[in-house]
Amino acid sequence: MRVKQLLQLIPDGQLEMLGAESKVDYQVKKLTGKSVFQLILLSMINNERASLRVMESMFHSMQFRLVSGTEGLETKYNSIRDRIATINPDYFEKIFLFLFDHFNKLLKEEHSIIRYDSTMVAVSSRLVEWGMKVGVKNKGSGIDKVQLKYTMATKGSLPCHVEIFDDQQSLSEDKTIPFAIFNDKHSKNNIVVFDRGVQKRKTFKKLLDTSRLFVTRINTDVRYHSIRELSFDSSDINSSVSVQAHLIVQLQDAKSKRIKTHFRLIKATIKESGEVIYFLTNITDLSPYEIAAIYKQRWDIEPFFKFLKQHLNLTHLVSRNINGIRVMIYMTLILAILLIVYKKLNKISGYKIAKLRFELELDEEVMKQVAIQCGGDPDKIKKLFNDP
Repeated sequence: MRVKQLLQLIPDGQLEMLGAESKVDYQVKKLTGKSVFQLILLSMINNERASLRVMESMFHSMQFRLVSGTEGLETKYNSIRDRIATINPDYFEKIFLFLFDHFNKLLKEEHSIIRYDSTMVAVSSRLVEWGMKVGVKNKGSGIDKVQLKYTMATKGSLPCHVEIFDDQQSLSEDKTIPFAIFNDKHSKNNIVVFDRGVQKRKTFKKLLDTSRLFVTRINTDVRYHSIRELSFDSSDINSSVSVQAHLIVQLQDAKSKRIKTHFRLIKATIKESGEVIYFLTNITDLSPYEIAAIYKQRWDIEPFFKFLKQHLNLTHLVSRNINGIRVMIYMTLILAILLIVYKKLNKISGYKIAKLRFELELDEEVMKQVAIQCGGDPDKIKKLFNDP
């Protein structure tokens, strides 16, 4: 699939409709929601690190003016900064969810598994007054770094949800993962998978009470009351684990009080290392080895975080207030979806090459538009680029 075809799936009419829904352009004439979206997207595609100065230069570029139709308009980086800091981030969330729904169907990924995990971004405490205080205090300067946490969900190969946390209590995954799950519309009618950072019994009970299927790991020192043993195959040559026990249990709290609800507890050993691990689930119709295989898919979110940090500069904050950070994380995930789809449909091996080819193709499309507007022949541009 060509870049042009991908971008045509975000038509101006759709952007304007979503803008009207979120009232993003109330009392705004120049830096409209649509133009801010296009400006940030092009700045991120064409630069290793998008910044306010980069966006200012992009605003005055031929490329942006052709895409956005902003000929004759001028702006400064501080105007862009202020607009990003105050613009309604719901507009960008709507675009993100629109693209996820469309491309999830396009890729025909019938996955019913949604993975939840968090990643941290360090920020200098001299730049921001908020954030989670993690690290060692230096004499006279206080905390060197503060942390911002992104808790995300992926379904198939695409991101489908994100939450941002900056308060000290959110260091605990027992707070952030459940918050993300119960605020994500995709978590219903799918299998929710998360790691053993979540241990609170009330979370497991709420998942059951709200009819959400889940698979997780739980600490091996977990307190529980065994209701009954279930049968299982002694081995599976295709599995990375060997099941040792398969139980229906009631979990117990720190005071050994039993939770009334029942769960499946699967005790297994990793074949390669011999490590003992426990899986907890409320799914009743899959074998212990299928449950283990589902949990193993949780690790697929780790390469996604690496992709965001290495190739889309997730760790670089263009804005220093939470509103602007919300805008930028949605824009980062929007570009991530476009690149993942482009890479997948064009069978490109690496994200770095995919991003480079995406950028070059976009430049080619701009040159074709210039040729057309100047009365030239865009077919000659095609020949120049050996475009089939």
